[in-house]
Amino acid sequence: MQKITPHLWYIKEAEEAARFYASIFPDSSVDRVTTLAAETPSGPPGSVAVVGFTLAGQQFMAISAGPLDPFNHAISFLVSCDTQAEIDHYWSALLEGGQPEQCGWLRDRYGLCWQISPTVLGEMMAGPDPAKVKRVTEAMLKMVKFDIAALQRAYEGK
Repeated sequence: MQKITPHLWYIKEAEEAARFYASIFPDSSVDRVTTLAAETPSGPPGSVAVVGFTLAGQQFMAISAGPLDPFNHAISFLVSCDTQAEIDHYWSALLEGGQPEQCGWLRDRYGLCWQISPTVLGEMMAGPDPAKVKRVTEAMLKMVKFDIAALQRAYEGK
């Protein structure tokens, strides 16, 4: 197991969510589903499931253990995309049953926040020309799903 593994708490959908995410990303799988055999604060034996899964080679854990704290924007997963086709793919797949938000963010059907972002945006935002950075920032703030070509036009002043 890797040194640090993200662990997600779901009300009851941990296995369903893991299977959904694994169907979207390459090099992904649901690796283990274990139900707890003892009484827990979250429920009787067999009602709490712990799920180990891999997304794009990154290991995750999840638990179905009842309501505690809902997901919020304080934690999100950034998906770096090299092409518009990649952005379109991840945006459409993760948005199914969810809600789009501003600046490449979306909330999936399980309430988890994702940022579907072009890799080139980070390069533009770190660029040495303040006028270019301002233009791309202003363009980004008007977008819901990112459009790489529009960001590049803004950066170049076209």
